[in-house]
Amino acid sequence: MRVWIDMTASAHVLVFKPLITILRERGDEVEITARDYAQTLQLLELHGLRADAVIGRHGGRSRLQKARQMTHRLGALRRWAKGRGFDVALAHGSHELTLTARRLGIPSATTFDYEFATLQHQLGCRAATRVVVPEAIPPERLRPYGVRPPKLVQYPGLKEEYYLADFEPDRSLLDRFGIEPARVLVVLRPPPDVSLYHRHSNPLFPQTLDHLGRLEHVHAVVLPRTEEQRAFVRELALPSVIVPEGAVDAQSLIALADIVVSAGGTMNREAAALGVPVYTTYGGRLGGVDEELIREGRLKPLTDPRALELRKRDATDGDRRVRRDPALLLELLLSALDTP
Repeated sequence: MRVWIDMTASAHVLVFKPLITILRERGDEVEITARDYAQTLQLLELHGLRADAVIGRHGGRSRLQKARQMTHRLGALRRWAKGRGFDVALAHGSHELTLTARRLGIPSATTFDYEFATLQHQLGCRAATRVVVPEAIPPERLRPYGVRPPKLVQYPGLKEEYYLADFEPDRSLLDRFGIEPARVLVVLRPPPDVSLYHRHSNPLFPQTLDHLGRLEHVHAVVLPRTEEQRAFVRELALPSVIVPEGAVDAQSLIALADIVVSAGGTMNREAAALGVPVYTTYGGRLGGVDEELIREGRLKPLTDPRALELRKRDATDGDRRVRRDPALLLELLLSALDTP
């Protein structure tokens, strides 16, 4: 079987890595397209993967530029994929893949875990053969995108519990970044401020960064999404802040952290899956997954940096970790092949 996977953001590398391993170990051929955005290309290299084609880049904040980049990328993807004999195409929210696959007559499946990226889902879900999402997302929220069973398929838990199932952290990172064991290690992720669904500035994250960056008993490791964010944080010159160069093994940092504070979704859920205390500073509308994590006490909304419980984790905190079989997620995605 020939499988096409499109990766347009950093998190997609992590989601698909174990699935690609399963596919290739059983003899399937996998080809990867990627968009040059954030650390997507660096993470592919870091995780031993290679893009067969790098097509397009992010359009930035401008809606016009987003539209132009999408139009350009759709054409380029179609030219690349045509005639390659793919049996199925898989994506994590890449509406450009599902739109292209539909035009070429290739069954496709897309997965995501935030239901309010409206424009993206209006395009991607309608074109997809299967839409695979967590059970925490109420099905009625997906109906405006034309998603109902049998197109809709849902899975238990978090996607992070699947792709982190066999993950064990690299403890050498602590020495590499000069982390002092006695200090509270906080890992921070800035807002996705180039996303259409997060268009308003969120003052809480810079307030939190300023608060933590001045505490002598804290190491605050910031994992920027873009080079602009990296430059901004460095210019603050906060004494307790560490900003790594380029893409790093963020999952190891999260697993070794005492606390995670993130304005986005993936890192919040990775921390929850790994049993690490996590606070969200997200300023947009919460999706069903985050709503459920908050109800379960696995994610805490943050409204004031002074509310952070800055303490070292004890040995029993890891008992909250949840592991699930990634083969199940792959099976649900490949159900796109079952459609007549």
